[in-house]
Amino acid sequence: MKPTPPEWPRISSALYYDDARAAIDWLVRAFGFEVKLIVEGDGGRIEHSELTFGEGLVMVGEARPDKLEKMPYARSPSQVGGGNTQNMMVYVDDAEAHLARAKEAGATIVQPLDTQDYGDDHWADRGYSCRDLGGHHWWFCERLRTKGHPAA
Repeated sequence: MKPTPPEWPRISSALYYDDARAAIDWLVRAFGFEVKLIVEGDGGRIEHSELTFGEGLVMVGEARPDKLEKMPYARSPSQVGGGNTQNMMVYVDDAEAHLARAKEAGATIVQPLDTQDYGDDHWADRGYSCRDLGGHHWWFCERLRTKGHPAA
């Protein structure tokens, strides 16, 4: 594979919200994302943004009716009856502390903290799932064991 552009991960994702600015603020507060870039348009409207979590990157955009001709797929969960076509999974250092932070910010907990152990030939994770303020579904997990070895 060719190298990625400087400071850009191999894979990133874009999420659309009814209010991108509020979503960015909330994702930083609730989940610990860091703002890498915000491009503002007329009236301070968010045209493009990039948020990082470790090496991962998500772009947060606004689901606007004026963009539907060019990008008919750019819709928020509220615009499609609450549906999600992808779910985000993020590894964190401390799932319990992350859960407390997300709850405090108002995340809707879908699945409480639980351990998934796939046996010694695989891995074990401890994590939870939630919906954010825009209705997107997230999993946050802490690796407990990797293929028969405790996590570092």
